Amino acid sequence: MNQALDPDLLRVFVLIAEGRSFTQAATAVGRTQSAVSMQVKRLEEVLGQPVLARGRGGGVDLTAHGQYLLDRARQILSLNDEVLATFREPAIAGRVRLGTPDDYAPHLLPRVLRRFAETHPAVEVEVICAPSTDCVERLRAGDLDLTLCSEGNEPRGWEAKPLWKGDLVWVTASRYAPHRRRPLPLALAHPQCLWRRSALKALDRAGVPHRIAYTSASQIGTHAPVMAGLAVTVSARFWLPEGLRVLRREEGLPDLPQFGITLLKARHPSQPVTDALAEHIEASFAVDRADEPVLAAG
Repeated sequence: MNQALDPDLLRVFVLIAEGRSFTQAATAVGRTQSAVSMQVKRLEEVLGQPVLARGRGGGVDLTAHGQYLLDRARQILSLNDEVLATFREPAIAGRVRLGTPDDYAPHLLPRVLRRFAETHPAVEVEVICAPSTDCVERLRAGDLDLTLCSEGNEPRGWEAKPLWKGDLVWVTASRYAPHRRRPLPLALAHPQCLWRRSALKALDRAGVPHRIAYTSASQIGTHAPVMAGLAVTVSARFWLPEGLRVLRREEGLPDLPQFGITLLKARHPSQPVTDALAEHIEASFAVDRADEPVLAAG
């Protein structure tokens, strides 16, 4: 007879795994430590494998099976909570204005918007694609309710929700070799762009001669000259269109720093529509984080 995974058992497991503590998990769910230990034992009996082990210094470590379970347990709980919220919460209608840079919108937004439409069919989402700096200014001016932006663009004193962190990479043409030219021809965004400043700083430190050959406020505008073999650019390690590839470290360009994606909410957004989309975006990023594809470096 097939057994089902109890969400309560998974929730306790996730709390223990994240805090590396039975005591913290017991406090979070309002139960005794012995009760929490029994729940873990029941979960391991259902799975037929241990998922937690005592670590050094009295802490808690994940077994190999526990590592496998953690990300999937988060996904199961997220879907469970989403379904319950859909049926229990009153229908939400209205309009929300969402800003996002186009650098990662084509890769990240389709799944987020599809899931949100399934649970909030009466909400109209207006998506505005613009550079992070422009999105932040529109948010401050009251022209947006929410915006995604690259970490480092947040206004001082403005609460930002971290969503994702990953590598910046050098991008060149698949059929050409503009990365071998000196000075190195670059296709970059506007001077205020953090990716552009990071790239120039890395080249200066490494002593690589370079020149800015193309400037564009959109990702398509920076990708076009790279596809033509006229320049290189920087990008997040997301999907790239055909004709572009990520440079390998041994091909001579310096390492780039990581960058993060954050979520900002307007001071006076249209409630409760904005809160609903914000919570959904955070949950979607949490679910997708473990399954994020990584581009091959060649």
